[in-house]
Amino acid sequence: MILSKLLNKKFFFLFIPIFFICNYLNSNEPIDIWDIENSKKKNNSKLENNSDIVNNDIGSNINLDESSIIYIEEDEKGNSNELKLVGLYDPDENDLNLNMWELSDGEKIIKLVEKIQKIKLSNDAKNIYEKLILTNAFPPENNINFEQFTDLKIKWLIKNDDLNLIKEFIIKNDQQNFNNELINYYLDKNLSLGKLDNTCELFSLIKSQPESDYILKYKIYCLIHNDQKEIAQLQYDLIKETGFKDNFFDKSFNILMGYTNNSEANISEKSLLNFHLSYLTVKDFSYEPNQNTKKIIWQYLSSNNLLTKVNDIDLDDREKIKSFEKATNDGNYKETDLLDLYTRFQFNIYQIISVFDAYKLLPNYESRALLYQAFLVSKDPDTKINLLELLKKEFDDDNLGKAFDKELLKLIQTIDGDKISSENSKFYQLQLSRLGNEELKIKYNNKILHQSKLINYFSGNISKEKIEKDLDKMLKKIKKNKKYYFSTKDNIIIESLISDGIKISEKYESILELNKSNIPTDIEVMINDGEIAMILLRLVEIIGEDNLKDLGTETLYFIVTTLNKLNIDKIRNDIILQVIPIKV
Repeated sequence: MILSKLLNKKFFFLFIPIFFICNYLNSNEPIDIWDIENSKKKNNSKLENNSDIVNNDIGSNINLDESSIIYIEEDEKGNSNELKLVGLYDPDENDLNLNMWELSDGEKIIKLVEKIQKIKLSNDAKNIYEKLILTNAFPPENNINFEQFTDLKIKWLIKNDDLNLIKEFIIKNDQQNFNNELINYYLDKNLSLGKLDNTCELFSLIKSQPESDYILKYKIYCLIHNDQKEIAQLQYDLIKETGFKDNFFDKSFNILMGYTNNSEANISEKSLLNFHLSYLTVKDFSYEPNQNTKKIIWQYLSSNNLLTKVNDIDLDDREKIKSFEKATNDGNYKETDLLDLYTRFQFNIYQIISVFDAYKLLPNYESRALLYQAFLVSKDPDTKINLLELLKKEFDDDNLGKAFDKELLKLIQTIDGDKISSENSKFYQLQLSRLGNEELKIKYNNKILHQSKLINYFSGNISKEKIEKDLDKMLKKIKKNKKYYFSTKDNIIIESLISDGIKISEKYESILELNKSNIPTDIEVMINDGEIAMILLRLVEIIGEDNLKDLGTETLYFIVTTLNKLNIDKIRNDIILQVIPIKV
């Protein structure tokens, strides 16, 4: 075995000079993919060839290509600069452009983004923010550097926690100088979810070599996992020659390679990878988490079925039960597991009958158990609603709202709403409203402009020629109807059509009441200054936690008018189709 390792090292030293010679020769060939100066002059130029998608090595699950993708442009003096474009979407996809950030002040952008990060954005606000933050564009020219600008994108991707989106971003922006944090997150999150194949697959999809020791350890482990131990040995020798020191990883590596046994293995919680290696190398692995255990380790234990079973929990162990509730709130146990635990508590008949007084005398977790058991045996709809409302409050008061969320909705639906009194119907209706609506059909009313089939224009189903004729016919009817009142939604439709170049006959101008939207002063200033991205940030902040359909019509009016002035039609169309049509 030792001889094999020494042979591997000799091969390694032979490999190094060849690699660096090839790499040096390649590095002297400048790659001019885009002409930056020309791109900056064209507001709506398309971003092409954002990055090369790496071809998988058919014979290997791990990419061994030591090269990295670097886009380079040389100036007249021969100095080279990396092309500083990071994102996922071509600007034209959403009527944006490469220069949309350049005129804004970096400090103001950072402050506004930090403010937005603290808001639990609605899906509508999140959708706009994603398009903005992940569109390829040049960074602002003042008070922010490239690394800070890129960090705004990475932090949002991590907060948004969409692993498919993160994977796509990493692949399309395969540059090792800023991706380490995002790669770390992607690897850990997949491992915590028990998706080890997804974790290791990433190394076959990226070309750049990781600079982070943590990522390198992941890569070596994945080589072993994919039964490529000889290559794993080469990679391990490489990092050891560069001064890498990690006693825990060394021991784990030697055990996994079969060089030593697991008699000296111990459990490490320093990182998720360490914890996973502990699970693989420690004989008779056993670990009991507590309230101080990292959330990601809880998740790992849950995904690998290593958590204590409900029936094995000692009901006299107060801390264990509280820990179980917290783990459920964090998504590591199912809500049904927690409710099953509550059914194991023993209460006397008096406590069940006088539940509305008795629960106040018990520890919080026992109160929740009593309320739940009382709900199960109750027959009266009003009583059941009262018990669920109290139970939800008990969870919320202890910051455990997510531990009783999905199951609350299921239990609510078991109650006959027609038999609930009016005083208890508010909580009932509030919870049902969280279920959301299925895809509904649009209800047309051709007597009202914004409810007519004219709105189909914004989905691209009507040509400009046809919409002009249809609009003319409708305005002709409206002019004859002296009682017709142009609503704010009507104005939104008409102004948007005019913004797109739809012509309206002069004979109808007298009946229209346009340009009444009250755009905030700061946004008006930014429109005049051409600060496109900053304006969209402000719109995301304004929408915030609200759904678009819940905003007032005046707010919608100024949002749509703003987008019209910026010629951002695709985002505007999405908003109009979301809020204007009546759906049934």
